[in-house]
Amino acid sequence: MVEDNEIKAKVSPFAVRENEIKKFDGKDGYVSMNQIVHKINVGHITDIHFAIIEIVNEFEFITSRQLFQVLEQKGIEIASQEKLNDRLEQLIKTKILTRYFFTSDSGDCTYRVYCMEKMGKYLLTSREIECKWQPSDNIKPVSMIKKRLAGNQTILAYLRKVKAYDKYTVKPVLNAKMLGKVFKANGGIKLTKNGKSIDFIFEVIRREENWESKFADRMRMYKDFYENFVPMDSGFERIPQLIFICEDEKHMAESFKVIVTNKLELDKIKMYFSTDLRQNNETLEQTLAEFVLDPETKKYKVEEPKIKLLEI
Repeated sequence: MVEDNEIKAKVSPFAVRENEIKKFDGKDGYVSMNQIVHKINVGHITDIHFAIIEIVNEFEFITSRQLFQVLEQKGIEIASQEKLNDRLEQLIKTKILTRYFFTSDSGDCTYRVYCMEKMGKYLLTSREIECKWQPSDNIKPVSMIKKRLAGNQTILAYLRKVKAYDKYTVKPVLNAKMLGKVFKANGGIKLTKNGKSIDFIFEVIRREENWESKFADRMRMYKDFYENFVPMDSGFERIPQLIFICEDEKHMAESFKVIVTNKLELDKIKMYFSTDLRQNNETLEQTLAEFVLDPETKKYKVEEPKIKLLEI
């Protein structure tokens, strides 16, 4: 598998493209549970297949490359990306998982996105593993799926490259108390060093239709959460650090402008920004950026602090 720092992409694969649509790439037709039970009994579907299904269930949408990295980090032996793809093909053919790809005016994407199917939910439920998947989950729009994929990539970057990594949460649940709303961030990481812990939560921003107003609405919920935070709110002992994951460098400035023009700055924490491609760096020590007001020019400038906690 190509290492992150060997990827030469200039545009994030998880950026939203113009006139982009999702296309089905799974299996049509009917597969009975009896057929699947037979495959389990004869050893064609094994514990590794079940581990794959559990991970897809946990992340909701995931690429095969991301899936391979999660398996690797969990210590589940799988020989290669090709072997994983073979097992994924088996799960597609038995309608335990399904698959999509994206296409736009500029062509097809280079990866496939895997998610649950009805038979997969039955199998997990039979093992008393919680599965909240519903058929309607698979009709989510491209922008929502790409937010999930970018969130996955960020979680995996911290999991694989930060020595202080402790644990991850795919969709941290947050409570905007004054607004009376519960919402989910796009990922969370807990870092622990010398007995002290800090939580990072990630808000992934995409240039979807009307993204500025949608982002402002999200920021109002974050502002409510942070301004009214007390220990153990949403399960956090201490106030978590929020990081905005943008499509590219220009998008960071565009997102910051939305925050400032709508007077949605967060006073209790620093507002850090990053991009999809920054997660491919060999180390994450200098992948965060903040906008700092220059007292002389009265203009904002970008600074990239080196954060030792993020060292490899």
